[in-house]
Amino acid sequence: MATKIDQKIVGYKVLNDDDKAQSATSAEAQNSSNIIQMHESVERPDMLIGSTYKIKTPASEHAMYITINDIVLNQGSEHEQRRPFEVFINSKSMDHFQWIVALTRITSAVFRKGGDVTFLVEEMQAVFDPKGGYFKKGGRFMPSLVAEIGGVIEDHLKKIGMIKDEAMHETQKQILAEKRAEYEAAQQQATPAATEEEGDAQYPPGASVCTKCSTKAVIMMDGCMTCLSCGDSKCG
Repeated sequence: MATKIDQKIVGYKVLNDDDKAQSATSAEAQNSSNIIQMHESVERPDMLIGSTYKIKTPASEHAMYITINDIVLNQGSEHEQRRPFEVFINSKSMDHFQWIVALTRITSAVFRKGGDVTFLVEEMQAVFDPKGGYFKKGGRFMPSLVAEIGGVIEDHLKKIGMIKDEAMHETQKQILAEKRAEYEAAQQQATPAATEEEGDAQYPPGASVCTKCSTKAVIMMDGCMTCLSCGDSKCG
């Protein structure tokens, strides 16, 4: 393509490979500088995308509702990403009001700070109630209410892609389902009169707690203790 030169030529330079590489690097750096990253100076938009999660624990008479609002950065570009911005926790019960308010404010401040906020999940799930934990629906053990809130945040971060969900392979899921069916059939023949509580359980009655996923789903399968929830096995 021809280019018209309107001014007098006073000098010239032939670009070599190093000059071209440097020019490309500068252009790339300029493009990356236009990418908005999450930091505490990012202003809150008038509207945010939110998800609300309900948890019901035996420790409280009333349910608790956790709302996590996300901000969309670089919307419409190839660098578009969804990041948590704030969290709210609501309940009819006022027993935990003070520490719930403190937890939401601190968590929201960490979200707005930016960077890798996934460490919050591990820290919250490591909180143990001195009165003892409880089993939630599905057989998973929760050491405390704070740990369950951490579990909700973990599920949300997986939903928006900040935490990669290490899901089992479909083949492994199929094998576990087949072995579980065999185990339940054998248990039903041995003890046909199961209790109502056992009948409502998500995993076979008599299963023990898994040390990896804290779910009451570990059974003896093919001579080896195996978890029906995460697939962890003592036999490798």
